[in-house]
Amino acid sequence: MAQADEAARTGTTTGTAAPQSPEDVLRSAGYTRLLILAAIVGAPISAAAYFFLQLVSGLQSWTYTDLPRALGFATAPVWWPFPVLAVAGLIVGAVIRYLPGQGGHSPADGFKTGHVPVPRDLPGILLAALVGLGLGVVLGPEAPLIALGGGLGVLALHAFRRGADGRTTAVLAATGSFAAISALLGSPILGAFLLMEASLAAGAALGVILLPGLLAAGIGSLIFLGLDSLTGLGTASLTLPGLPAFGTTDIVEFGWAVLVGLLAALVGVVIHRLTAVVRRQVEPRIVVAGPVVGVVVAGLAVLAAVLSGHDVSFVLFSGQEALGPLLLGSAGWSVPALVIVLVAKVLTYALCLASFRGGPIFPALFIGAAGGVLLSHLPGLPLVAGAAIGIGAMSVVMLRLPLTSVLLATLLLGADGLAVMPLVIVAVVVAHVTAARLAPAPPTV
Repeated sequence: MAQADEAARTGTTTGTAAPQSPEDVLRSAGYTRLLILAAIVGAPISAAAYFFLQLVSGLQSWTYTDLPRALGFATAPVWWPFPVLAVAGLIVGAVIRYLPGQGGHSPADGFKTGHVPVPRDLPGILLAALVGLGLGVVLGPEAPLIALGGGLGVLALHAFRRGADGRTTAVLAATGSFAAISALLGSPILGAFLLMEASLAAGAALGVILLPGLLAAGIGSLIFLGLDSLTGLGTASLTLPGLPAFGTTDIVEFGWAVLVGLLAALVGVVIHRLTAVVRRQVEPRIVVAGPVVGVVVAGLAVLAAVLSGHDVSFVLFSGQEALGPLLLGSAGWSVPALVIVLVAKVLTYALCLASFRGGPIFPALFIGAAGGVLLSHLPGLPLVAGAAIGIGAMSVVMLRLPLTSVLLATLLLGADGLAVMPLVIVAVVVAHVTAARLAPAPPTV
């Protein structure tokens, strides 16, 4: 009897007990309480995520602008990234080695959801993310945000209800992640879509978390807008205004979409394999190897800046802030400069995936956009189309989320997004299938 009662409550099948239908779940009082709890915890988690992102931005500005000036430099000297990234490697390495939770999951494992950090892991995740991202490593903030949101959701649940069952805990953790990432990508729908597709790819049961997650994502966006109006610090938006208008697609551009998909798969394989090689060497000795990797990343960034004539920030950091200047200022980039920065970004991205903590999305977006701008110098590929298919193709190679990759490229380009969507779809499908064929086969048991 106890098993049957439990099966009816959770919607699983035990013996002859019938599983709950989606309608029964929606009509249940427990699900209504879950929605109310999701709305309550979504607001403070969204506020925490907002200030986390602002703190990362403030640390970047302080490290590379304010601190050099305080030390008497008009601007950061060319050698400045070397000590900064060495310190980042040392601190993040110590967090991974000595603090609970190892600073969160390694981005070398890909974009992941579903793992809920326990409360004692949260300080290490926060410290590793703030130091690494704030000091210029080539990763984004989305993975730490998801982990922090999930952990804060579990903390809130424990504060409201002691002894909650596993399903309620999982739903509140997912709700916290939805709330935390809701406005990072400039759209609550995009953030929710990213987490839903990633959850499905991980085999999670999406039905129960869908409505609480969407509710938290919507509340999160409202919280971001409200805090923006109160603080004046600004909110994130991926949409790039001012791009040249894109007309209609033609057969030549579809051919380019196929080619870019193939090229992106090859570049992705290089990144994944280089990351795996570096990771095997770095992880066993992360405290010593972390600063060494930081110095190598700094050296590649400085070398690229000197050779290309463009700022070091085009190689360092996630690439989110550099996307606009790259695309809107594409006329000021020569082909050799684009090649130099693109190669440096690929190498530093792989090194940071193997050695630091953060997310893989934004560097992939930048690499795809830069590759598209580079190829747009060839006949038959307009700038906007090249950037769009490059972004979509590199996103799917690194994230393994084809629907999200199409949506990312489409929303990024604003008014041009719908016009280039057919090209993006072709590039994403080709890149996704090719990358799967090129990836090493899983070991047989």
